[in-house]
Parts: sequence; C-alpha cells; structure tokens
Amino acid sequence: MDLVDLRRNRKAPEFGKFGSVMVRFGKSKKGAPPKRRSVLTVPEMDWVTDVYDQWLTEIRPQFRPGQHPALWVTERIGRLSPRSINDAFVTARRDADLDEDLDLHCLRHSYITHLTEFGYPARFVQEQAGHSHASTTAIYMGVSNEYRNKLLEASMKNRLGDLWEATS
Repeated sequence: MDLVDLRRNRKAPEFGKFGSVMVRFGKSKKGAPPKRRSVLTVPEMDWVTDVYDQWLTEIRPQFRPGQHPALWVTERIGRLSPRSINDAFVTARRDADLDEDLDLHCLRHSYITHLTEFGYPARFVQEQAGHSHASTTAIYMGVSNEYRNKLLEASMKNRLGDLWEATS
C-alpha cells in the first residue's frame, strides 16, 4: 500500500482521509491485470482511522521516510516485506497465546465474517473482499452460533409474531 491508496469517501466524511483504501494490485485471474477496487471503512471498524492517523502523524515520521510512497516503511526506509509482516503477526499471535494454526490470511476470513455478522448485504461483503463470485465469499465466512441463533429468532418473530413472543 502507498500513501495515495488512502482515500476520502464523500459519503462518509467522518472518516476523513481514511474513508476507503484503494487496492490497486488485487489478486487477478490468470493472464489478467491485477483487480482494482476500493475497500470502504465501515462504522463498526472505525478504530482503524485512529491507527492510520497515529502511524502517519507520530510513528512513520520518526523513520524519516522523505518522499517514499509506501504507507508502511521500515527503519531502512524500504517497504515492509511480506515476510516481516508475517513475522510480526506470528509474534503478536504468540504474545496473545492464540492457536498456532492462525495465520495472516485468517484476518481476511475474520473481516468477511464480521461484515456478515454486522448485517451488511452479501453483495457488499463480496465487493469488499474483491471476490467475483458469492460462493468464494461464502467459503471465507464462519459465523458464530450466537449470530445464527439471532437470525433464527428474528425469522421466528417474523413468521409467528405474537405467538413467538408469548412462548419465548
């Protein structure tokens, strides 16, 4: 990601310059150019705007990156490598005493699951993930029992109305 990939979203001015992130080099189909898309900041995850702001105003300047375009830079003013990002994730996972089977890609699964549980329409979730097919997005989803029970309860209330209220 580069600094220019952080964008405003006119429909969500409360997020300032962090209303969306432009993905310029998304996974492409064989022989096709990278897939471009905007990933919108959602209110339930607005904490990310504070993280971006702190990184850009307090931490990144200490590296003295000059005109380097990368959002995430190293102490040697280079881009963070995939390996260094993975190493940081492994360290955080160990520090949090989480399951060793968790990897960086699990964050993508979690994001898609959270969007679903927040109630976003399936098509919105699919576009946020950059998937061409809803079936691919469905593979990433692992909703909780609590979420499924809430859906069931809402359906029962919808179908049975007062009768459901009286029995629950």
